[in-house]
Amino acid sequence: MTSIQFPLNDVQLALLRLTEDLQEKELEELKQLIIAFKARRLALLVDQVWEEKGWTNDTMQQFLDTHMRTPYLSQDKHNQ
Repeated sequence: MTSIQFPLNDVQLALLRLTEDLQEKELEELKQLIIAFKARRLALLVDQVWEEKGWTNDTMQQFLDTHMRTPYLSQDKHNQ
């Protein structure tokens, strides 16, 4: 769980005020709305990068087919 940082920012204060008397079911509904909101924002950002970089479905397939991980040193080389 994330630790609480003080002072709270304006968004945090507004959410606290709006949620002070929510029932458990309402809290779960609010969590789902916030998750959906953040997912939409992320999708828009991804779409923006996709457009800026001129990526296509072929580009994505190339990413999937390309091994891009950083190679690790073997234990033998690391211990020398």
